[in-house]
Amino acid sequence: MESCYAMARGSLSLETLSDYNHWFDGMAMMHQFNIQNGQVTYMSRFLQSDAYKKNSEKDRIVMSEFGTLAMPDPCKNFFQRFLSRFEMIEPTDNASVNFVTYKGDYYVSTETNFMHRVDPENLGTVEKVDWSKFIAVNGATAHPHYDPDGTAYNMGNSYGSKGALYNIICVPPEKKDASDTLQGAKVLCSIVPANKSHPSYYHSFAMSENYVVFIEQPIKMDLLKIVTCKLRGKAIGDGIYWDPKLDTVFHLVNKKTGEVSAVKYHTKAMSTFHQINAFEEDGLLMVDLCCADDGDAINNYLIQNLRKSREALDQVYNTLCRPFPRRFVLPLNVTNDTLTGQNLNTRSNSEATCVKVSKDKVFCQHEDLHGDDLVNYGGLEFPQINYRRCNTKPYHYYYGCGFRHLVGDSLIKMDLTNKTFKVWYQQGFYPSEPVFVPTPDATEEDDGVILSVILTPTQDKGTFLLILDAKTFEEMGRANIPVNIPYGFHGAFNASA
Repeated sequence: MESCYAMARGSLSLETLSDYNHWFDGMAMMHQFNIQNGQVTYMSRFLQSDAYKKNSEKDRIVMSEFGTLAMPDPCKNFFQRFLSRFEMIEPTDNASVNFVTYKGDYYVSTETNFMHRVDPENLGTVEKVDWSKFIAVNGATAHPHYDPDGTAYNMGNSYGSKGALYNIICVPPEKKDASDTLQGAKVLCSIVPANKSHPSYYHSFAMSENYVVFIEQPIKMDLLKIVTCKLRGKAIGDGIYWDPKLDTVFHLVNKKTGEVSAVKYHTKAMSTFHQINAFEEDGLLMVDLCCADDGDAINNYLIQNLRKSREALDQVYNTLCRPFPRRFVLPLNVTNDTLTGQNLNTRSNSEATCVKVSKDKVFCQHEDLHGDDLVNYGGLEFPQINYRRCNTKPYHYYYGCGFRHLVGDSLIKMDLTNKTFKVWYQQGFYPSEPVFVPTPDATEEDDGVILSVILTPTQDKGTFLLILDAKTFEEMGRANIPVNIPYGFHGAFNASA
């Protein structure tokens, strides 16, 4: 069996730190660890995106990114440079966030309307794909969900004269022919934002067996500011802000009918980037996610913050609101006859509450999915589960990174049975998102290994691939890589014979 662990990530070298303004903005670099017969080989390649090609050709930043506004061509005269401020920013195809699959093909994705199909064997860039050529959306998340048959679900906004819409996307599992990419994709339904000119930012969404769960959070996008950012000399990120006065709202969409539930589930203002899992049981929908009590996290990853050290870096970190894993319980059978003012959560072992407060409104308070001792590790993000076995089903374990720094500095396995956890930690080492790989024909949920790339900033070329026993969380081995790898985002495991 040949196995491939790969990841797409933004790449920032020391030479580019003074040019890019945000961690999200570096050119996408793909990495591959090939494990075969006890040996590990490594390769990496920059994604051959239009952004990468244009920047390389001009030897400067030509394409604007999330936190970086490209400056006008210095070879143009003053009048031409002035007029260029009135041009719309071209959406980047710098797909630096995640590996995703549609119809059996691998893509690297970001949050614009562009993805790139790639060859997982040699990391070659095969084809640029534009979502808007197939369905009426202006982008899609880098975190789709999959049914067991391969049907993929995602979310993307559309923008028109009447404002924004949130769209639930469905992509069929099979290709009609070799040239088929997103053919057959459809918008399952559209959800109207609470404020059409200030829709919520979202990085991902949740999915149970029968529902797509969209979380409309108080991280807002000022569309006027975003459209005029080039005119104002600001990056796109300048148009995103946190409004703590607003509730967070859960929207439920029936996957089979596309019907949007009239009942809305509210909770206090919070921010979330990654969901852990969602499942239905006894007329209730459990939604597990990592969330924080404010939404300023994006602004913390400006390069000017990441370049700080010691006391200055500690000062930035101490202002952060840590993300923690929480569970919200949503009652599915709320009718006109459902009593108000009573907790509708019938699970005896759950501290979460959900109370009907009006005809179509339920207010929810979360249950912590951790004990008090997780605070010592700075919370948890980049959550992972045994996806193939447990997604949309009740489960016992999840994995993630502890964040006692601006980036993850530990790996954590949480047991939901008693909310205890195991930790892998070594001072000065910074792990990437854990990737769970099940043992073939495993009978237990945590029978497998955890893969994570460990960065060692104080050691030149000290990066290694760490392999942990997922059950015991004990180290099984390391594969040292004689190159320096930038810290990045998400990874995927691809097994091939």
